[in-house]
Amino acid sequence: MKVVLTLVSFASLVTPFPWVANQPGLKNHHLLARQQSGGGQPGGPETCPFNTNHEGAAPITDTFPYNGAKGGVPGKGIGGYQVPAPGDDAHQFIAPTDEDIRGPCPGLNAAANHGFLSRDGITNYTEVVDAVQNVYNMGYDLANFLAVFSIYIADGDWTTTKLSIGCDATTRTSVSPTLTGSEPGLDGHNKFEADTSLTRDDYFLGDGDNFDFNGTLFGMMANTTNGVFDLDGLALFRFQRYQQSRRDNPQLFFGPLGLFTHGAASFVYELFPSGTEGYAPNLNNTATFFGAEQSPDGTWVHVPERIPDNWTSRATPYTLLDVATQIFEMYSMYPVGIGGSVNGTFVGIDFPPYVQGGNLTAAKPSDLACLLYQFVAGPIPSSLNGFVEPSVQALQAALTAIGGEAFTNLGCPIPVTK
Repeated sequence: MKVVLTLVSFASLVTPFPWVANQPGLKNHHLLARQQSGGGQPGGPETCPFNTNHEGAAPITDTFPYNGAKGGVPGKGIGGYQVPAPGDDAHQFIAPTDEDIRGPCPGLNAAANHGFLSRDGITNYTEVVDAVQNVYNMGYDLANFLAVFSIYIADGDWTTTKLSIGCDATTRTSVSPTLTGSEPGLDGHNKFEADTSLTRDDYFLGDGDNFDFNGTLFGMMANTTNGVFDLDGLALFRFQRYQQSRRDNPQLFFGPLGLFTHGAASFVYELFPSGTEGYAPNLNNTATFFGAEQSPDGTWVHVPERIPDNWTSRATPYTLLDVATQIFEMYSMYPVGIGGSVNGTFVGIDFPPYVQGGNLTAAKPSDLACLLYQFVAGPIPSSLNGFVEPSVQALQAALTAIGGEAFTNLGCPIPVTK
C-alpha cells in the first residue's frame, strides 16, 4: 500500500505546529491517535444541541422540482427559479430551536432553516449534494467536492455518511463511536472551518468558539466593501482579516485549505445575489443569508439565517473551476503567506508543487483545483484513526466519491492509493 506518501506530505504540514495536534477536540494530527472528544468546550458533545425528533430534508417534488437534484446525482444545472417556490410550504423558513444544530457556514444554515437539509442539523452526503444544487445552483463537481470534504475530511462518518453541520454529535453521526472516536462536525478547527473567517472568530481567539456569528466582523466586512460585497471588496476584506489574525492570533494556522476561505468569500457575490436584483450583491441580501440584523446603535446582531424573500438562484452552475478561478483572482490581488505562527514567528509551509516556502506557486486556476482535490485525497479522517491503518478501500471511497475522472480532466496527477 502506498498511502505512506500521502501521510508524509500531510505530516510535513503539521510538524512545525505541534500545538495544532495537541488541542482537545481537534483532528490535525492524522497519524498517531484517534480524534479526542471536545467534552464541554464550545462545539463539544456536552454542549451540542440534541433534537430527539430527527427528520430528513423535505424532498423536492414534481410540483416543486427546483434543479431536479435528487439522490446525490447531478441536477439539471439550470437555475433562475425562485427559492423557495411560491406555495412550497415544505421549504418555508422555520427558525431553529435551541435543540437544533447550526454551524459556521451561513449557506448551509440557511438551507437547514428552509428544510433543504435536515432541520435539526444532522445531515448526510446525499442531502448536502442535493441541497446546494437545488438552492444555489452549485455545479455538481463543486457540490460533490464540498460534501466529500465535509464528511470524509472535516469529520462526518465514512460509513453512515452522516455529518453535523455544527458541533460534535458523534452519537448521532457515527456508525460506532468506540471505533471512530469523536466526529466534531463542521465546527472542527482547521478543516472545514479555518482561521481568518469572514464572520467567525479564530479558534484560539474565540476560546474554542469558531462557529458563532461575530457582528463586529460582519460590520467590518460591510464597511470595507461599502455594502457592495463584490470581488474587489471581499478580496480586500479577506486580506484585512488575514492581517488581523497574523497580528492578534499567536497560534494562527493558515494552511493550503485556508485558501478555500477565499472560495467561501466568493459565494457571497456568486451564489447569494438574486436574479430579481440583477444578481448584484448588496447589504440586505448578504445580511439575510448571514443572519445579520442591524441594531439602532449600528451594531450587528445575529438572527437565524434565511433565504431572502423573492430570491432566485443563479442562472448557470457555479463549478469547482469557477471557484478556483475566484480563489486565484482574489489571492492574486493580495497574496499572503501560507503557514502558521510558531513562538511569535510566521513559518511558511510546503505542499509541492503548489505551495513552496509558504508561497502559492500555482500558476493557473486549474492548478488550484488540483491542489484542493489532492488535499482532500490526502489526509486520513479521524474516523479511521480507531483502526490500525486505513484500508485502500476506505481511501478509494473518497476518491471515487469526488470522481476519479475529474483529476484527469483538470490535468491533476491521480493520487496513489495502492
